[in-house]
Amino acid sequence: MGVIYSMIVWLMLIAISMLLIARCAGAVEICSGGHRAERKVTCVVDGDTIWQRGLKMRLLDIDAPETFGAECPREKALGEKAKLRLQELMGGGYRIANSGLSDRTTDHRALVRVFIRNGRDAGQELVKEGLAQPWPNKGNKWCGR
Repeated sequence: MGVIYSMIVWLMLIAISMLLIARCAGAVEICSGGHRAERKVTCVVDGDTIWQRGLKMRLLDIDAPETFGAECPREKALGEKAKLRLQELMGGGYRIANSGLSDRTTDHRALVRVFIRNGRDAGQELVKEGLAQPWPNKGNKWCGR
């Protein structure tokens, strides 16, 4: 009886884990519209900012090119690529690890790591692909300063 009970418990845990992973798999939208907190949306703002169920979050230890308020056309173009790439990475399934810290902006975004299905850090993938730089950094490398 003990072996059968243990097997049933393990099978149930596996099934629940699969459901939780599946909940975070699939298309992640690009953010649009206001009232994101009230609507509890999950979406990608840019290469280093996301909303998860109505909470605004910033990826820890990276800085992606800006899509709003870019300092030069190259930064805007790379910012769009970074945003789409983060959307793609998260679309395969992800989990969020909250650092317990928040940034110094007026939004006080939670600083998080986004781990994609294969266990890699999505932010570090963007850095490897040249679509983000490590944070803290010195200047805007996309605009040559």
